[in-house]
Amino acid sequence: MEKRKVGFAMTGSFCTWSKVVPELERLTEKWDIFPIFSQASYETDSRFGKASDWIEKVEKICGHEILHTLTAVEPIGPKKMVDMVVVSPCTGNTLGKLANGITDTPVTLACKANLRNGNPVLLAVSTNDALGASARNIGTLMNTKNVYFVPMAQDDPFGKPASLVAHFDRLGQAIEEAFAGRQIQPVFL
Repeated sequence: MEKRKVGFAMTGSFCTWSKVVPELERLTEKWDIFPIFSQASYETDSRFGKASDWIEKVEKICGHEILHTLTAVEPIGPKKMVDMVVVSPCTGNTLGKLANGITDTPVTLACKANLRNGNPVLLAVSTNDALGASARNIGTLMNTKNVYFVPMAQDDPFGKPASLVAHFDRLGQAIEEAFAGRQIQPVFL
């Protein structure tokens, strides 16, 4: 039986990549994963690793080249390239763009192109302002058809009280639920 196709988009919350990538490897056992990177993800060397090393690792895990330009992701809609788009990690910047219909990055355009087909989008939040400026965007997206969230929690309630990070170990379960048209519960842990 052919595996369902999942677009797996990574944005610039580089501090979480070491948790996301092992989960990505587990996901390839069940789904055919097509990696998508934001421009920052594709080009930025950070204290958490060189972009070229992450690219090599993710492409090896997925067995597909990373889609990282607007022209590469635009066909997701008309060609029905994937059955779902997962954004993990999903930054506050990406949340804001999605909540306001701004599709000027490979990740946001991939989400729009996928939603056009009535397919689910699953967001794994990782932002220091989730309970601050990004809270309204999370609320808007929670009320948007076919948009789902990976369970999340405060990662440092006393040091960064507005910060939320997804429980990346719940990605597989959240994908299953989103494919079934359900929000995994509880959303906030």
